[in-house]
Amino acid sequence: MVDTKQTKTIGEHHVAAELARRGWAPALTRDGLERTDILAVLAEGAERRLVEVQVKAARGAKMDSISWPLGSKSQAPGLHEREYFVMVAIPHDLRDHPRSFVVPRVHVAAAAWIEHMNWLTHPDALPGKRNAPVERSRVLLRTFADYEDRWDLLEVDQSAAPVLLPSGFRDLALTERVGLPPDHEWHEGLPEW
Repeated sequence: MVDTKQTKTIGEHHVAAELARRGWAPALTRDGLERTDILAVLAEGAERRLVEVQVKAARGAKMDSISWPLGSKSQAPGLHEREYFVMVAIPHDLRDHPRSFVVPRVHVAAAAWIEHMNWLTHPDALPGKRNAPVERSRVLLRTFADYEDRWDLLEVDQSAAPVLLPSGFRDLALTERVGLPPDHEWHEGLPEW
């Protein structure tokens, strides 16, 4: 049985170390600060940029099977342009290194909703077999694959970040069956990706 507190600790310290390697000054927040595990200031260069980072860590024997729970709080609208998630995939094998996926909050909210609603309402699903609410959504590692090691995204506001979700997600967001979360920023205009 994996200790979830230990998994969270591994993820947060891994992200703090990676941020420091890239010129950010990270500060772990105390438990209880909603939506923010790390505050980081870009300490190198002319601009002193401050970002809020929420870390989601998950362990698995096989990277392909790792997924992160992303419930309703993760799908809530952003409070400002500098909110990001770093999804950390931690392998059981200690010879392998954790993998990091840097994703703007608005992209995480869309991905969690789209992946769950597509699973829930898929035409191939047997009636009555899928009934988990969106608060129980999980997102697979492959959904965030193109965000791997994209630490550069922290240097741009969410609205300027390229959307790197699977291309089929855009099509699903446009359907009535799947759509986007209520109050999602992209209801005003879906970006290209």
